[in-house]
Amino acid sequence: MLSYAQAVILGLLQGAAELFPVSSLGHSVILPSLLGWDIKQSDDAFLVFLVATHFATALVLLGFFFSDWVRIARGLGRSIGDREIAVDDPDAQLGWLLVIGTIPAGLLGLAFEHALRDVFGSPIAASVFLFCNGLMLLAAERLRRYAPVVQNQDFSDDRIVRELGPAMAAGIGVAQAIALLPGFSRSGAAMAGGLRAGLSNEDAARFAFLLATPIIGAAALLKLPELFGPSGDGVRGPALVGSLCAAVTAYLSVRFLLRFFETNRLTPFAYYCLAAGTLSAVALAVT
Repeated sequence: MLSYAQAVILGLLQGAAELFPVSSLGHSVILPSLLGWDIKQSDDAFLVFLVATHFATALVLLGFFFSDWVRIARGLGRSIGDREIAVDDPDAQLGWLLVIGTIPAGLLGLAFEHALRDVFGSPIAASVFLFCNGLMLLAAERLRRYAPVVQNQDFSDDRIVRELGPAMAAGIGVAQAIALLPGFSRSGAAMAGGLRAGLSNEDAARFAFLLATPIIGAAALLKLPELFGPSGDGVRGPALVGSLCAAVTAYLSVRFLLRFFETNRLTPFAYYCLAAGTLSAVALAVT
């Protein structure tokens, strides 16, 4: 059972950590144990609460990039109607790259959801994975040095389409599945894949946020009916409050990060994950 105060804290945390490359799921598993909350993180009710907050984040992303999604949807419609993807239609090309990137993460999520349920209840494991997430982000920045540098004034969608082919988009989709382990960041894995492909930090973040909308939204819609079943008993009110809080911090986070990555890198988040993962693991092991 979650109190409303706990729901506010977790909602605010989820909305920010889902978009910052620091793993919202990892923080949601670790924080209750550090604060001594009497919550079983692998319990169905807690997972339903997290699904509700994720759904709120997906809605915020959809609203923030709504005009982009309208263009992308029209591009997909044109390509389906013409039975081809025109080389001069970046909206259609970007749309199919997003489709390709969504499929692997969705299939792997469905395949391993139940197998990983016990990991959700292990704060120490989440702390270790959070540390490993920091290593992943550092490795992405290091590998980026060897990626081709793109210098032009085209729209970012044109750059994304030019640098990402179907194989690379599929690879980013597979990489995102690592976020099934609490502590690894979905957005971090997507940004790392984009950097490796030669995207700028700004374009890698944009592609990661666009890719997040169908993945988070579809996963949430699949599980959201449980909120109105027995699993949602006693958690519906806190889930609503937590979702509203998550929506607020998600909106502020995406605005901040798109500006941040115009000139900055993943390195600060990597160092945070290394420090937070280490300190959390030590604190949990001692207590």
